[in-house]
Amino acid sequence: MSRFPLFAALGLAACALPAAASAQDWMDGSCAAGAGPRLYVNVDGLKDRTGLLKLEIYPANEADFLKDDRDLKKEGKPFRRVWSSMPSAGTVKLCIRAPSAGQWAVLFTHDRDGKNKFNFWQDGAGFPSNQRLGRSRPKLRQALVNVPASGGQITIHAQYLKGLGGFGPL
Repeated sequence: MSRFPLFAALGLAACALPAAASAQDWMDGSCAAGAGPRLYVNVDGLKDRTGLLKLEIYPANEADFLKDDRDLKKEGKPFRRVWSSMPSAGTVKLCIRAPSAGQWAVLFTHDRDGKNKFNFWQDGAGFPSNQRLGRSRPKLRQALVNVPASGGQITIHAQYLKGLGGFGPL
């Protein structure tokens, strides 16, 4: 068993998109198209302005939280993902469409090298609860958000590896 279950869980979630994925897979939660209420996510505490930003929405249950998107889709379960380029300046505000109104689990990642593989030594992550992540696997309760039919807005504080203490805000 890994000494750092958080890293393993985030790594699996970050690798959920195969390198040869289509453009549609990269934006299947885009607010520009599709259906479902919009969830606007303000992100603060970023380490720098490099790489790509990713938001993912999972079903709000332990069995599906951070599960590989290919498995979720194969099982007919809702999952959404959206990638965004890093703005060079200003507020970082992302938008993703929830599959429907209700409770969902949300994961944010900062892919600093743009390789679409979570590198726990340099990449960042965050959840709506904004609790310090530490070294343990994220808890479902840290990721939960209620998305009303009219849409919603939340703020996620990015967290990065801070020595042996695990992930925390800068």
